Amino acid sequence: MALEKVVLLVGGVGGAKLAYGLYHAMPPENLTVIVNTGDDFWLYGLRICPDVDTITYTLSNRVNKTTGWGVADETFITLETMPLLGETPWFRLGDKDLALHMIRTQYLHKGKNLSEITKHFADSLGIRCKIVPMANEFIETKVDTVEYGELDFQEYFVKYRWQPTLKSLRLAGIDQATLNPIIQDAIHQADMIIVGPSNPWLSINPILSIPGMRDLLRSTHIPRIALTPLIQGQAVKGPTAKIMQEMGLSPSNESVIDYYGDVINGFVYDERDHQPARSLETLFSLDTLMDTEAKRITVAQNLLSQINDRIKL
Repeated sequence: MALEKVVLLVGGVGGAKLAYGLYHAMPPENLTVIVNTGDDFWLYGLRICPDVDTITYTLSNRVNKTTGWGVADETFITLETMPLLGETPWFRLGDKDLALHMIRTQYLHKGKNLSEITKHFADSLGIRCKIVPMANEFIETKVDTVEYGELDFQEYFVKYRWQPTLKSLRLAGIDQATLNPIIQDAIHQADMIIVGPSNPWLSINPILSIPGMRDLLRSTHIPRIALTPLIQGQAVKGPTAKIMQEMGLSPSNESVIDYYGDVINGFVYDERDHQPARSLETLFSLDTLMDTEAKRITVAQNLLSQINDRIKL
């Protein structure tokens, strides 16, 4: 019997590529995308959820396809006005993007939780799969750096363009987080779990750090497959390889597999690389480069097909 219901764990731009592929490679009603919120922050009194918004814009076909984030055909009149008022903006918020943040913040003040608001946006934009934030509580990734001490994640990632040397990571508020019931239901009903090619430490670790999440995943008896974030020791985009080296790890598939541990029972590496020297129930290679929309769908189709074929054996 085919494995039909898929839960995908992702961050932003890299994970959005696989989310897009799966959305178009399977019945989207059977897909649940669990998204990192560890890079959420407040700016100008507004709640910003960069990864959730990137997934939302991607699956509603509104994303800026050049950058992989933000909204297509965006304008920046608000941002361009700020210097006249003595404010030098470092985070690029477009006018269309601001509308979403304003409505989200208003709903939060009215008592709605982040899952309800995210579903409202997805429904409004015609998205047919579930997009679920990893937690309704506010969790902040803090990055301790050699050059500047501890930074908020967006300062590290955007303001300083992830150039400071990373010493350690901390998730402020994680101890107060609770397992989202929507996520629990989705995982209990899932036929397979896929960990997307997002940064394991910056994007996936916050999801896995929600109290009870690792145990919930380990309790399942289904394929739990991670797709490599590396091709020939490098990330297609972003600081994955850089921060691995700064943490004393080799930028390799073996390091990624070791980090995920028994949360996964399968791993997909890129066909350009050698087979990782690790023992897993499922281990195979694909062309994982998703630099066009067509390739994203092809990777998703091949991934689903290979997993299904191996389960039948």
